[in-house]
Order: sequence, then C-alpha cells, then structure tokens
Amino acid sequence: MNRLSFATVLWNLEGDFKLGDLDLDFLHFIKRVKETAGIDLAQYKEAQMKRRLTTLRQKKGYSTFAAFFDAMMKDRELYYEFLDRMTINVSEFWRNPNRWQVVEQTLIPDLLRRNRRLKCWSAACSTGEEPYTLAMILAELKALGDTRITATDIDDGALEKARRGVYIDRAVRDVPPRYRNHYFVENNGTFSVIDMLKNAVTFKKGNLLNDPFDSDFDLIICRNVLIYFTEEAKVNLFHKFSKALKPGGILFVGSTEQIFSPANYGLEQADTFFYRKKIQ
Repeated sequence: MNRLSFATVLWNLEGDFKLGDLDLDFLHFIKRVKETAGIDLAQYKEAQMKRRLTTLRQKKGYSTFAAFFDAMMKDRELYYEFLDRMTINVSEFWRNPNRWQVVEQTLIPDLLRRNRRLKCWSAACSTGEEPYTLAMILAELKALGDTRITATDIDDGALEKARRGVYIDRAVRDVPPRYRNHYFVENNGTFSVIDMLKNAVTFKKGNLLNDPFDSDFDLIICRNVLIYFTEEAKVNLFHKFSKALKPGGILFVGSTEQIFSPANYGLEQADTFFYRKKIQ
C-alpha cells in the first residue's frame, strides 16, 4: 500500500469498515500510539516497522497489537522496550571514521574561522556516542568551552544511558588511541567519558517528526535514522533542518542518506554526506 492510502485509511477508520487484507489491528495500534504518546508511526516505513514490532509483540506473548498496546500503557518497562525497538538504538563512537576526519580537519575549522561560539545539535542521538564524539573533536580544537551542544532523542532509556556516559569496549573500538586515553576512564572493561564531556552536552527528549526545531545552528548531525522514515517524512525533515541552520551551517547525514537534490532545500554539497546551507 502506498503511503497516501495508508495514512488516509489510518485516520478514517470506522467500526465496521471492511478493508480487505489491511491489518486493522496494526492500524488501530498506530492510531492509539499517536493519540497517547505523540509518536506518528505512519511516517515510518510501514513494512519495516511492522516487522520489528510484530517480533517484539510475539516475543512478549501478545496475540494482537491491541493487547500489546494495553500492556504497554500499564507497564513502563515494556513501553521503553517498545521505544527502543522502534528507534533502533545502534550507535558507536567515530562511526564511519573517515567522515569524522572531515568534521575534525575541515568542517569545524571552517566554522570556527567564521564564529568561535558554535551551536550544534545531535538529532536522534541515541545513547550519546555521536555528541560525545563531537565534543572530543571540539575539545581537541580548543573550542568546546565556547560551543553549545544539544542532543535529543525520543527514547528516555537511551537518553539516560547517554547521560551516564558508560560504554562497553565494542562502542569505543574506532576511537583514535589518543582520544580514548584522554577522554575515557577504563574500569573493568567499561569506558566512561570524562566529566568535561558530560558537562558539555545537554541531553533532552525530542521528537523529530512532531516537535518544532530550534534555529541558528552551525552544525546539525542526524545520521542513520532518516532511512526508517517515509519519503514524505524525509522531505519535510530536510526542509526543517535547512530552516534550522544558519547560512553556511552544515547538515551531516548518514552513509545511506544522501540528499540527491540538495538545492530543493536551500542546501549545497560540502563533502560526501555533508550539506551546507547556502549563503544568500
């Protein structure tokens, strides 16, 4: 089913309306999630999201999405598990290291030449590896103290882990040795980011699809989450990201999220997977 028909059906459900092969149980689940939690699953790719949530529902022993939803509303831990499954919290420090080298060696220095007080946003920050990676780079460039870093995610559980800043060894495998030695404290196989980094990042709950965006960002990082949204949702987000950037500001997206017509959003390519807001 295409997205338009899916959304149209979703918001016009009636008690005895016959929809053939459509899954009314799942459609009602999506509607109830939006009404109660403000999370619009209709803007995610339907087959992919339904598959992930069906696996979780069955694992927990619920035969219908209606029963699963009722259980979520009574069990906070189950609700957090639903959020974790929905948001696909997979993150690492220095993910795709060559792209972070561009941030460190080219883009941040260029931004600092124009303005020493940067405003940065890690959107859909998951468990914090991404904003902490940025904080380390800014610290190395002697710019962390003058930079404001905001990191947002829809998942309260992920945000709590980010605030704690404690990670297993696999998460830090791509961190350059000098960074790992200077910005982490190792303890029994875990790695904790130092307090200077924790104090530099403000973690907040945020819903990319529903919430208004702040403005005047020098750098927005939103990687490996847009691939889960519909094309319509992605177009809307690219417009919102562009509006939130300062002229000359940079949008950093994931390795599978290339913007094929950046000019449509007032952007131009600055490097591979980096887009600069045009200066009028």
